[in-house]
Amino acid sequence: MKKHLFILLIALFAGFHASAESQQPIYNASLFGIRSDGVTMNTRSIQFAIDWIAEQGGGTLRFWVGRYLTGSIHLKSNVTVELMEGAVLVGSTNPLDYDRLVATNDHALILAEGAENIRLIGVYNSGGVIDGQGRELGNNCTDLVHKGLMKDKLSNDRVGEGFRPRLLLFRECKNVEVDNVTFRNAANWVCMYDQCENVKVNNVRVQSTAFWNNDGIDIVDCDGFLLTNSYINASDDAICLKSHSSKKICQNVEVRNCTARSSASGIKFGTMGAGGFKNVKIINNTVYDTYRSAITIQSVDGGICEHILVDSLHGTNVGNAIYLNIGARRDKQSFMDGITIRNLYCEVAATKPDAGYEYEGPIEDLPRNVSPCGIIGLSDSKIKNVILENIVIVFPGGGDPHYAHVGLDELDKVPEMPKAYPEFSQHMELPAWGFFIRHVDGLTLRNIKLTALKKDYRTAIVMDDVKNHHVSGLVVEEPEGEAKGKIYER
Repeated sequence: MKKHLFILLIALFAGFHASAESQQPIYNASLFGIRSDGVTMNTRSIQFAIDWIAEQGGGTLRFWVGRYLTGSIHLKSNVTVELMEGAVLVGSTNPLDYDRLVATNDHALILAEGAENIRLIGVYNSGGVIDGQGRELGNNCTDLVHKGLMKDKLSNDRVGEGFRPRLLLFRECKNVEVDNVTFRNAANWVCMYDQCENVKVNNVRVQSTAFWNNDGIDIVDCDGFLLTNSYINASDDAICLKSHSSKKICQNVEVRNCTARSSASGIKFGTMGAGGFKNVKIINNTVYDTYRSAITIQSVDGGICEHILVDSLHGTNVGNAIYLNIGARRDKQSFMDGITIRNLYCEVAATKPDAGYEYEGPIEDLPRNVSPCGIIGLSDSKIKNVILENIVIVFPGGGDPHYAHVGLDELDKVPEMPKAYPEFSQHMELPAWGFFIRHVDGLTLRNIKLTALKKDYRTAIVMDDVKNHHVSGLVVEEPEGEAKGKIYER
């Protein structure tokens, strides 16, 4: 009896208890001398706590309300970091406080490499916050270059991506859970999951518009990734699937019930697609106030892109609705086969849709007439088997032929641009206001409604080198547009 009481007293004194769900011990951060005053640098004490818990076989490190200043911390296998409501992990503004991964030389505030069974969890209501102080950190990176302590070309007097830490970077990790956490103010990409397996990200909030290259969530060459019920407001691509390795494929991914706003693209495959993308579902998502496309699917680096489903996407005030593209940036043939987009509603903006945000998208593509949706392959690498059904897109119309005219008899003026950075606006002026479709083999357009709010000199749909296509239930609404016809084919 005395022995059991002694063990209980030690446990209480140590400041932990066993979780009923996991049966693993929970340790309060204060046990390890971690301070919540927002001033004390806690990097070493937090890392000691994580390492110690991992050595005990696993458990939870719990942060109560307060501000915990830190540099890079590394999560270890079987460790959960738990942020109670009101707890804020605050990233150091000193670039020298950040560690780099062994595999990629990338750095971040929260790192994990080769770890298994790791969790980052917010508790109660809005949970905890991870604040990268990105503007100050990014500017301090630039300051080190000016002082000669770091070397970078300083494009537009801003330091490049390789010198600015991310907020979260997990590499080659398995069984990952991130839930109910807010990520704010990154100096670079906000959250990056690279070559991870079995990842579940739910109910996260990304609010990061303080600096450039602020991708919200990057899913890179992962196998088994579920992103649900999340809100992303980013000054670069909001939700972005990438493939950095030609030996890997970003596959078995599902993005469901998310809302995205971006000063680039809302939901994007690419730009990097070395290995490619396979078996991806984008279900019931919303995109708004987004500078580029609501949905962009690209294969431009020699990889594959196949078996992709986009269902129930709702977009308002976006620069473009749909952009599918094949390129050849690395002199390697790319592939796209089996893309289905259905139940989409989108409103394309007449003016810059992200105007007035803290960090806007670039203006190098402006001014120009509003671009149509694009499904654009290459003559020697066609996009294959695309199905668009139950689609409603509202365009502003009002294209001006005196401003920049490309006629239907001048389609060869539209450049192929296989090596260009792929964006819907790269082709500049196009002779369609609804869809420009080129180099496609296998296309089904079913129950498509295109509306132009103002008369446009261009045709609704232009097809150039499109084989095996089937169109049914097409409705085109445009003031005084009856005489033009709905589709032009060459």
